[in-house]
Amino acid sequence: MTKDISTADLAKFHKMFAAQPLQQAIARAVQNNGVTAASENYAAKRQLERVFSIEIPTGKVTNQKKSGRCWLFATLNTLRHQFAKRYHFKDFELSQNYNSFFDRLEKANQFYERVLATAEQPLTGRLTADLFAAPDSDGGQWANAAALIAKYGVVPQAAMPETYNSSKTDEISESLMLKLRKDGLLLRQAAAAGKTAAQLQQLKQNYLAEVYRMLVYAFGEPPLTFDLAYRDDDKKYHVKRQLTPQSFFADYFDWDFNDYVCLTNAPDHELGKVYGLPSQDYIFNGQKIAFVNTDISALKSAAIAQLQAGETVWFGNDVLKDLDRQQGILAPEFFSKSELFGVELQLSKADRLRSHEAGVSHAMTLVGVDLAADQPRKWKVENSWGEKIGDDGYFVMSDQWFDDYVYEVIVKKAYLQPAQTALLDQPRIDLEPWDSLA
Repeated sequence: MTKDISTADLAKFHKMFAAQPLQQAIARAVQNNGVTAASENYAAKRQLERVFSIEIPTGKVTNQKKSGRCWLFATLNTLRHQFAKRYHFKDFELSQNYNSFFDRLEKANQFYERVLATAEQPLTGRLTADLFAAPDSDGGQWANAAALIAKYGVVPQAAMPETYNSSKTDEISESLMLKLRKDGLLLRQAAAAGKTAAQLQQLKQNYLAEVYRMLVYAFGEPPLTFDLAYRDDDKKYHVKRQLTPQSFFADYFDWDFNDYVCLTNAPDHELGKVYGLPSQDYIFNGQKIAFVNTDISALKSAAIAQLQAGETVWFGNDVLKDLDRQQGILAPEFFSKSELFGVELQLSKADRLRSHEAGVSHAMTLVGVDLAADQPRKWKVENSWGEKIGDDGYFVMSDQWFDDYVYEVIVKKAYLQPAQTALLDQPRIDLEPWDSLA
């Protein structure tokens, strides 16, 4: 037996394919329409009507455009829904650009600190190599958004609107990654040359000042104060002068991030444990990432309770799996790829995670659910991809998709079941930067 693919092997494969004429027709359908369209299961669409027994009124969707800020958009969406309800202004929007600015600055600071902490380790070591492989990005976790907002507050969209670079982050990200890698190497050289801790910190501060300048050029400079002026849905005019971002958050939002917890379903990790991700806790005195790993039914139960109470739910997921972007459908039942190819293409959720077939790639907001006999059938999802897809930007998600591709929900501790509440006192088990939950 040889390891190579032989001419005889190719002839055998061809003969097996040609023996079934129907395969030619299937091949033409896939070649002309693509795998996704050819695998659509029309019958499944009948179960995805956009009617929900519990539905929270919301306004226009937001648009992250060509950026990876879904985690921040989803967090700010949950906040703006509260503002919209309380102040009768359904299309109110918070500035994602404002918090994105500080997100990048805090990530740069953490990168420099981690470089100094690992200065004696070789660049070829896994930890150091991982650090320099991705010194900057616009991705993040819910706990990062919570820490940013607690420290820096929030501002309305008008106080710091989007720029070219906030909506299309690849150019500034490329420049920042180059700068951070260069600075990281220089910090390592300075440490190796015997510079004191004070000298190294001064060098870091100089580098951070340069990063700040780059961010101002790209995103604009965050306001220290602003005026809040708007007309509510009844056309009544409101104005409040000289607010700070911190006072605006404190005065206009009834929100305590410590009341919330990240329920996680990652079956490649032991359930009934709490996991941390210190490599992504980049705000040193801010809220830390904590994944309370439990069964999927607990995530659904808590999410439903929060929706029933009138509050939307941030959730982390793998959005590109079994997705029809244009129609706004998230449903494995809608795509029959195994049937199309005549090849079994299913993996368990745990196997998808451990083999890197899946991961937490996106965050969105649950704004509704359809219950039958108290069990969820489908969910209404607010995305942050603009109004030109789905139903004005809203998606319908089957309950099976929730089982397969939802990994995190952010819910109030009050909605946990006793088994999950008991987990909150457990110490965190820290995960490596390359873990499947990273």
